[in-house]
Amino acid sequence: ERSAELKHHAGQVSFPGGRMDRGDDDVRATALRETHEEVGIAPDEVEIAGYLDPMPTVTGYAVTPVVGLVHGGVRLVIDPVEVRAAFEVPLTFLLDETNAQQVEHEYRGHRVPVTEFNYGPQRIWGATASMLVTLRKLLIEVNYFNNL
Repeated sequence: ERSAELKHHAGQVSFPGGRMDRGDDDVRATALRETHEEVGIAPDEVEIAGYLDPMPTVTGYAVTPVVGLVHGGVRLVIDPVEVRAAFEVPLTFLLDETNAQQVEHEYRGHRVPVTEFNYGPQRIWGATASMLVTLRKLLIEVNYFNNL
């Protein structure tokens, strides 16, 4: 959950991320750097599993989701300037299509359809929920669950 003090998307649930810095070689490097800065997971603690296609957002950005695997036991070190709290959602919850609600969100005077997950007190919606839905579709497409 993003800090309430941030200028953009304050208090919203999101994955670690941000703009590429000049020192970042690619989106992978950006994702690893941002994850380390925001929640303290070191790059060598993440195994990159792949990438989702770039996703345009209503705010005019194109976000390239980098999917990584983090093994249990990793200790989070939250940057309180950017992050209010971190939490986990079981993959089984996100994969259950009945947990994805279709709602409308007002943006600049227009009603925009968005997907939303409600997990306990957390509302996961917008671009973050879209990334999760895209990942779910991909995992089903490649028959991931039958390969476990």
